[in-house]
Amino acid sequence: MYYVYMLECADGTLYTGIATDVKRRVEEHNHSDKGAKYTRSRRPVKLVYQEAFEDRSGASKREYHIKKKMCREEKLQLVQNHINMV
Repeated sequence: MYYVYMLECADGTLYTGIATDVKRRVEEHNHSDKGAKYTRSRRPVKLVYQEAFEDRSGASKREYHIKKKMCREEKLQLVQNHINMV
């Protein structure tokens, strides 16, 4: 199982990525050199969204769509809709 996840950084920006273990990946973003260069200077980060996919291809396509096709307002709406569903 692969997951697309979105983090909110300490400076209020959003970061989107894919992982097989979201909890481990968030820990890496917050406490390790394995975290993305983008998030290393914007710690702490918190998980605000995740979505599951059966394969890496589906997750990668969704990640691309979120990163490149959605504006910040659309991303925030996605997060808000996710929070309302939980």
